[in-house]
Amino acid sequence: MTRLMHSSNPWTTICVAVAIIIAAAGSTYAEVPLHQRIDAAIGCGEATFEQHAADDAGDAAFARRVYLDFTGMIPSSTQARQFLADPSPDKRARLIDALLRSPRYARRMQYVFDTMLMERRPDKHVKADVWHEYLRKSFSANKPWNQLVTEMLTADGADEASRPAAKFLLDRELKTDPVARDLGRVFLGRDLQCAQCHDHPHIDDYLQRHYHGLAAFLNRSYLFVDPKSKQSSIGEKAEGVVKFTSVFTSEGGETPPRMLDLPAIDDPPPGKELYAVKPEKKKVRTVPIYSRRLQLAVAMTDPSNVAFRQNIANRLWALLMGRGIVEPVDMWHEGNPPSHPALLDLLANELHEHDYDMRFLLREVALSKTYQRSSQYKAGAENVQDDQFAVALLKPLTPEQLAWSMMQATALTDATLADLKAKQLASTATKDTADEVAAADATTVVDDPVWQEQALHDALKRHVDTFVTIFGVTGIQTSRFDASANQALFLRNGAVLQSWLQPNGQRLTSHLKTLERPQLIDELFFAVFSRPPTAEEIEQVTRFLETQQENQDRAVGQLVWAALSSAEFRFNH
Repeated sequence: MTRLMHSSNPWTTICVAVAIIIAAAGSTYAEVPLHQRIDAAIGCGEATFEQHAADDAGDAAFARRVYLDFTGMIPSSTQARQFLADPSPDKRARLIDALLRSPRYARRMQYVFDTMLMERRPDKHVKADVWHEYLRKSFSANKPWNQLVTEMLTADGADEASRPAAKFLLDRELKTDPVARDLGRVFLGRDLQCAQCHDHPHIDDYLQRHYHGLAAFLNRSYLFVDPKSKQSSIGEKAEGVVKFTSVFTSEGGETPPRMLDLPAIDDPPPGKELYAVKPEKKKVRTVPIYSRRLQLAVAMTDPSNVAFRQNIANRLWALLMGRGIVEPVDMWHEGNPPSHPALLDLLANELHEHDYDMRFLLREVALSKTYQRSSQYKAGAENVQDDQFAVALLKPLTPEQLAWSMMQATALTDATLADLKAKQLASTATKDTADEVAAADATTVVDDPVWQEQALHDALKRHVDTFVTIFGVTGIQTSRFDASANQALFLRNGAVLQSWLQPNGQRLTSHLKTLERPQLIDELFFAVFSRPPTAEEIEQVTRFLETQQENQDRAVGQLVWAALSSAEFRFNH
């Protein structure tokens, strides 16, 4: 404490004091909203932080950002206009809460966690549709992260009700290498692949026993295929040990299941019976009385396994902020420590204290000044580093975000939803035209946001799948933006996008044709960029339209296409 009091740098003193308060979580400090504590932890120790930190993002930029982050699509022109016109001082908090309660939030999280957990692998044993529905319902119910993980690591696929949760293990076919590596990467934030055959040659705190300690939870488990139904599930033996030898030193070892450096989990003394379902000549799925696999979820989610909550807190932060406090998110080690360790501890501990309520943590991050900063650098602050979180980072739109945002901008979503509602009402009228109660019920159904989201998703899913095929990457995901020739050709000449630009029905291009030039330009920018145009942009678009007097329809289509293909549209900023 004496050293703290006599620090030569007052900002270091403040930073250390904040860290101490965060760690202690005293009653007074704990009453401060988490988003304010987040802001207090950012910039600690940097005397010039506020001088080079970006200003607050404008309302238009904030609305677009939070819609993309929480619903996976840009706001409609009407939604953007309504938000900008709202004079309420608390409108940002109210928008955050509304989006987190919306059906689109659950769908967005379905996409995010499917990509995080399965990394766009092709289906093997559990169909994607049932897995996606399992995730969507989980996030709709705000299922805690530790419960979700427990379900995924304990489901064996034999029970139809819990089978979707078994996809994480079943589709990796219980193979030691991908399972052990992915347990470390996805749930603990540590890629232990290079510690399989020896201690990691470049990372001192990735040890061979860490890798094999995770493998030992599942070394007795195997993929069982029922000879009659041909359905796969997880079987498990009652015996089996994990031994390993370093290819560098030839030193050997043996380990029971364990989480990194936490105590090993020894098997209990064997009883007279080892199996609840015994191995027989006839092929059956064996079930031991004591299951190592079932200890995996218990050990993973145990409060002593701090890495579990730190990992998900870091990943949720990265989802909103464009990079993790530890980056890459699956490479936490002594040589790549958190940029803001006190902040990460704060987020992880708050998440744990709130029973792994992910919606709570996302809300608090979104309420912070840090999240709401502009992506525009202040003059003279161009050298600010990404890991300072002083400026909002550009986040490439995921394939799903890009698909839904393009469909929203071109008004395909509005046109499709109108058709779906009309068909639903017509179907009800055809079934019983005399039943006024049925007609009223049908009207209630089509006005239900849950029905609308599901119906729209089912109707347009094929387009989302097309975007995933063109823009998605199978395997480990990164936040890096890499464009390919196929993607450029798809945006330039692809039949899908070109069909959305045709001026028919309720499409954006059709609507723009009915407007006078000032209103046309204004609506174009609100529909595509969720903001009004600048004076310079109005002048540029006006000049372009004046040169295209002979074919205004074609000119409007070109304008919309150029806007959709722009860097501003392709990124969340």
